[in-house]
Parts: sequence; C-alpha cells; structure tokens
Amino acid sequence: MKHVLFVLTSHDQLGDTGHKTGFWVEEFAAPYYALADAGVAITLASPQGGQPPIDPKSADPAFATPATQRFDADSALQARLADTLPLASVNAADYDAVFYPGGHGPLWDLVDNADSLRLIADTVAAGKPLAAVCHASAALVNAQAADGTPLVAGKQVTGFSNSEEDAVQLTAIVPLLVEDALQAKGGLYRKGADWAPFVVEDGLLITGQNPASSEAVAHALLARLSH
Repeated sequence: MKHVLFVLTSHDQLGDTGHKTGFWVEEFAAPYYALADAGVAITLASPQGGQPPIDPKSADPAFATPATQRFDADSALQARLADTLPLASVNAADYDAVFYPGGHGPLWDLVDNADSLRLIADTVAAGKPLAAVCHASAALVNAQAADGTPLVAGKQVTGFSNSEEDAVQLTAIVPLLVEDALQAKGGLYRKGADWAPFVVEDGLLITGQNPASSEAVAHALLARLSH
C-alpha cells in the first residue's frame, strides 16, 4: 500500500484584514478522496499539529462540490483532520509522496517553514513525487535542490495566477504572488485559463493552478505512484 503525507496550513489570519483564512476545503477533500478511494493510505500533518483552519469562504455552499459535500458528511475524516501531526515530527522516509493542499494560509506559514523545507528536500532527494495545488505551490518557492539551487529553477510549475489573485481582490493583501515568486526563483511558470483545471508535471513536481485543478493533481500523483 502506498502512503501519502498531506501537509496543511496552520495559519488562519488573512493578513491584517480581520478576516479568516486557512486551507480550501475542495483542495483537501477532492485529492484526499481520489487517493483514499484508490487504496492509498494518507497521513495528515500541519506546522502546529491539531486542527488546521478551514477558510470559511471555502465552506460556503456556493463553492460546494461532490467532494466537499462528502467531507461535510464524513465525521471520521473530520475527526482525523482535527488531530494532524505536528510537521516537525514527520519523516519523509515514511511516505511515498507528499501533497500540499492550498488555500491562502500556506502563503504565510509554509513558505519559510524549516520543517516543510526539510520535508520537501528529503522527499525530492529520495526520488519521490511532490504535489501542490493553488496557493500551496508557494511551499516550493524557497525549497532547494541537493546542490543548494532553487528547487523550481528550470522546472515547469504552476500555482494560483496573478490574474486569479486579482479576481479575488487579494493582490494587495497577500505576502507574495505565487506566479511572481515562482518565476523569481527561476521557475518556468505556466498557466491555463482562470478557474479552469490546469496541471503541470516536471520531474518529481506535480502542480495545479487553482481549486478546479485539485482532483486532477491527485490523479496525476496516483498515476506516478502506480508506476
């Protein structure tokens, strides 16, 4: 049985707006069920451990999908989610791949998190796939390859686009723009149409542009794990 580690944000403040953020339910639920239904074991972790914050907007019925509706009725998964492992306690050697769900939270606590950067480096060094969706591609920005160069340098990657950030009117609020930050580290950023599924694979990296891409990223990861 393959074993995937999901790394969720612990950050719940949307800058100094007074509004809440966290992870986006669709970007957790759709990949979780896609992998779990295929027989993959999943462990959940976050920087602080315990309950990772859910972005309240992502729980709005307007953004409901079959996966989020399934999550809303899944008390067992909700209980697991409330008890994530502290990121400092996880070891890349215990997992076959790592998956980072998005939401705006990762922009604050997964860009420079030493435990996350170690996990990413160890995962890639071991030749294991690493997947990220939407804003969680920011977790790759400061990650390094074994030779100390930026992990994304020369790699095709995607993540939440500048135009999508503009559309949700948070460009002036977020600490970084995923598209710009990846390009600044030498990433070959690609994007599809705003809000449409778009997935990029390059070597061990599998990235998705936005919430609509989350399930497709999971299927790409599943295909990689099946090889």
